[in-house]
This record gives sequence, structure tokens and C-alpha cells, in this order.
Amino acid sequence: MKGCKRKIICTGLVLSLILGGCGSAPEEGGQAAVKLDPDNPTPVTVWHYYNGAQLEAFDELVKEFNETVGKEQGIVVEGYSQGNVNDLENSVLDSVNHKVGASELPSIFAAYADTAYAVDKLGYAVDLKPYLSEEEQGRFVDSYIEEGEFSEDGSLKIFPIAKSTEIFMLNKTDWDKFAQATGAKLENLKTVEGITETAKAYYEWTDSLTEEPEDGKAFFGRDAMANYFLIGGKQLGVELFSVKDGKPVLNFDQETIRKIWDNYYVPFVKGYFAASGRFRSDDIKTGNIIAFVGSSSGATFFPDEVVLNDTESYPINMEVMECPQFEGGEAFAVQQGAGMVVTNTDEKQIYASVQFLKWFTEDERNIRFSVASGYLPVTKSANDVEKIQANASLPEGNMLSIISAAINTVNQNTLYTTKAFENGTSARSILEYSMSDKAAEDRAAVVERLQAGMSLEEAAGEFVSDESFESWYEGTKAELEALMK
Repeated sequence: MKGCKRKIICTGLVLSLILGGCGSAPEEGGQAAVKLDPDNPTPVTVWHYYNGAQLEAFDELVKEFNETVGKEQGIVVEGYSQGNVNDLENSVLDSVNHKVGASELPSIFAAYADTAYAVDKLGYAVDLKPYLSEEEQGRFVDSYIEEGEFSEDGSLKIFPIAKSTEIFMLNKTDWDKFAQATGAKLENLKTVEGITETAKAYYEWTDSLTEEPEDGKAFFGRDAMANYFLIGGKQLGVELFSVKDGKPVLNFDQETIRKIWDNYYVPFVKGYFAASGRFRSDDIKTGNIIAFVGSSSGATFFPDEVVLNDTESYPINMEVMECPQFEGGEAFAVQQGAGMVVTNTDEKQIYASVQFLKWFTEDERNIRFSVASGYLPVTKSANDVEKIQANASLPEGNMLSIISAAINTVNQNTLYTTKAFENGTSARSILEYSMSDKAAEDRAAVVERLQAGMSLEEAAGEFVSDESFESWYEGTKAELEALMK
């Protein structure tokens, strides 16, 4: 009954918009224009999680819209930060579930696919397809539109706003010392396997610099383990999480997962990889590692010095490269970043909301918003380094190299994110922590054994065995199966 009711509501809404626009100029999206009144403007509220440079850029553009196009058409946009992403998600879900004390649902809210999916199931997410022509949809990077088509009914529930991907970041200052001493080459950092081999060589080289046995340093870390699983799987020809007929499907292929294990857990337990700070940029700053894979949107936090202690530090330079991929694998890269969901309010607010989002994502403005906060624009034509340089004042430092690596990633890979499904966030959380938590715990045990006089091979042997992998694999697979029934 709920599904039927939603279909009736959506059909009625489309008809009312078409009929209500009789006598008005047709819009590009094939939807007859709703009559707005500049003397009685339609309010559009936007809930988001922006802060810092991103909030400043958003507020500036909202002000510009209200003073120009909004004033002419009769639309007034107001943005409200709800805190962080989790705070925003909780506020939205409280509103759609009519919790006591919850605020009224906004016209638009920023959301990742799982939140949009939950809101859509309750009938509050508007299908944006009637408001966008095929030409307008074709302006966007294909996978950004596909992310919002999770309903499998041809509808579009998420409007892309700004995205990011992952890139590889290197402390070039300390790399140069290592490369000069060992002949290590940047070329070897283009593959996942090359990273593992290089990390072993870096550990052994740093170990050789002191008389203390097995005190080598870690080379590499990762910020997002779920991305490593999901994108690594796609590169190796396996989609771990998919959706068929509206239901999640798990393909936790053992051979694929073993490759993922061998190139993270094993080198981590042996001390070649590490993760100590909240983010790997923190580990760069302390000298704990010299390279990591992280979001392009967070690359501006890469430190400009290594701080050894309260009195010792030294400056470092940053090198940015595209994310390493599995040898012989398919060219896949992650796409990240929330989009905007338009809520099922009234026809004027819906129409006004879409008008604002169209304006907001025109190339010049979308570049200003995205680049100011380290994100990427969402249209095909705006993902061009020269166009970005012409339309945005890039901050001094490494921003150009960050943007260039990210743009190359977008243009040279198939971008991927999982389709939304029930318990999708929890399933990703298992991937995020199951291997990394075990690796950290087992590395601590290996260190204790090293301190007791064991060699590295003796200390790590039990943990890197086939039995250790199979035990972890079966346990993790069972957790995922229980969640994705």
C-alpha cells in the first residue's frame, strides 16, 4: 500500500506541475514552469554539514543567487549547517520520522546515498528526472548521476554538487633520501603490489641505519579501508556489494580478498605499513610514515614539516600522484561526496529548489564552490585543469598538483561507489574496521615478540599464515552475510 501511495503522490505531483504551468514559458528540463512571484518569493531551506572554506564558498554563492536570479524569479535560499555529516543525517531522519522536537524537513538536504535511500523509502525524496532534460543530465559525469539512480525505476533522487576521489601523497623530502640510497623509483608506486614491495625495502633500509635490530620504519598508510576493499575488488573484477531487484548481494570472493589481505594486513603486521594518528596526514607529520592514500578533498591537510619532538622538526615537500591500482587490474577509482536531495514539500518549493541547484552547478560557480574546499566540480566540462585555473583562485602550495591528479583520476578511470541498500553503512563499516583493527592488534603482538628477541619472520609467522587469513575471512564473511540477508 505504501508503494502504491507513493506512486499516486508522485504521479499527481508531476501532473499538477504540468497543468499548473499552463500559459508559462516551458523550462529546458521538459517541465512546464511553475509560476513564482518575485513580490512573494518562495523560500528554499538547505541543510548541510559544511564548515570552513566550503561553508564560506556556499554562503557566498547563496548570497549571489538571492541577489540576482533568485530576486528575479522569486526564490530566497537559506542555508543551515547541522554540524557534521552524522549530525545532519540524524536531523534529517528525525524529521522524516516525526520525532518529538524535530525540525520541519527542509526543501533540500545534503546526503550520501544511504541516507537518501532511507528517506526515499519513506516517500520524501523527489524524483528529479522530470525537471532535467537529457541534455542537462548529460552535462554531469555519468557515474555521479548513476549514484542517484538507486531506486532501479529510472528515477533520480540525488543531485550531484561536489565530489572527491582518492590520490597518493608522498613526503618527497624523505623519499629522495631513500631513493638516493637504494635506487627506489617513483614508477614502482603506481601499483598496489609496488607499494608493498617498496614499503618492505623502506623498512629494511631504515632498519639498516641503526644497530638496533628490527627497528625499521613504516612507509605507507591508508585513510579509508572500505574504499580499498571496494575499489580493489572492482579492479580485480569483483563487485563485493551489489543490488539486484532491490536486495543487496554479497560477493566476498576469497581469492580477491586474499590479494587485498596480502597487500595490507601482511605488510602492516610486519611493520611496513602503519596507522597511529586519526588520519594518515597526522602520521606524515610525526614521521611515522612517508606516504599514504587519502581523499583529494583532505589533501590540503598534508603537513609542511615533520615534527619529531618538542624541539626537533624539519620541512618537507609533497609529491602527488594518482592512486595505485592492482597490477593488471581494470581502471577503477572511488567517487566520494554527498549530493543534494530535494524533499517532497510543495510544487513551488520543489521547482524553486531545482532552479537553485541547476544554477549552483553551472561550471563557473561549481568550480568556485568545489575547488575552494578541495573538492571537484561535477560536470564533464568543468573537470578540466585549465578551466579550473581560469575560474578559481587556487590557494598557494600544492593545490594545483592535487587538483591535477584528481582530475586525471576522474577522466582516466571508471568511477565507482556502491549502490545504496539497507544496512549499507553498517556493511561498509565492517570493511572499514575488520581488517585494520586486527592488523593493529596483531602488530602490537609482533612488536612484543620482537622485543623479546624473536626475528621478524618468527614474530609475524603465526599472523601471516593461511590459517590466520582463513579464520578472519570466514568470520568477516559471516558478519556481512548476517547483515545483508
